[in-house]
Amino acid sequence: MSLDELNVELLSCRRCPRLVEWRERVAREKRRAYRDWDYWGKPVPGFGDSRARVFVVGLAPGAHGSNRTGRQFTGDASGDFLYPALYRAGFASQPNSVSREDGLILTNLYTSPVCRCAPPDNKPTPQAINGILGNFSVKEHSMSFDHTAIYQVPSASWLVCSYHPSRQNTQTGRLTVEMFDQVWKTVRGLLER
Repeated sequence: MSLDELNVELLSCRRCPRLVEWRERVAREKRRAYRDWDYWGKPVPGFGDSRARVFVVGLAPGAHGSNRTGRQFTGDASGDFLYPALYRAGFASQPNSVSREDGLILTNLYTSPVCRCAPPDNKPTPQAINGILGNFSVKEHSMSFDHTAIYQVPSASWLVCSYHPSRQNTQTGRLTVEMFDQVWKTVRGLLER
C-alpha cells in the first residue's frame, strides 16, 4: 500500500471510540479563537515527501492544532518552532505552516504522528502509542533517550533524538533554537555521508 493509499484509508478510521468522540467533540465545540474555522476532526495523515530519507515522528495531534488544520505540526506552537527550523535546514519551502492549503512543501522529509487522533487532555494512553521503534526493528530497552543522541538501527538507518518542540520545552529553555538547529545539522550531516 502506498503512503497516499494509507492516508486515504486512515481518514475513515473509527476504531477507537474514545478518540473518535473526543476529536469530533473538539471539532464541534471549537476554541473561541478558532470559531470561524472548519475543524478537520479526523485522523491526521502523514505529510511530506513520500520518497524522503528523513522520517520525523510526532506524538499526537493537538486538539486545536492538527485536529483543527488536518496537518501534523500545523496550527500550534510546536509547528511554529519546528517549521522555521526545517526551513533553515533546507527541508521546508517556507518557515511557517498554518493550513493544509498554505503551499508548504517538504523535501526529503516526511512527518507523521504516532497517534493519529487528538487524545483527551493531550495525553495518549500507553496502548495508543504503537511501537514505532519496533517498526524499525529496534528494541526500546537497547536505547536511552537523550537530546541529540544518535543510534544506528538495523535497517542501516539512523535515529536522531530530540526534545519535542512543544511550548513546554521551548518556553522553559529545555529546547532552544540553537539546540534544535543542531539536531537538523546532524541530520544533514548523516544524509551527506
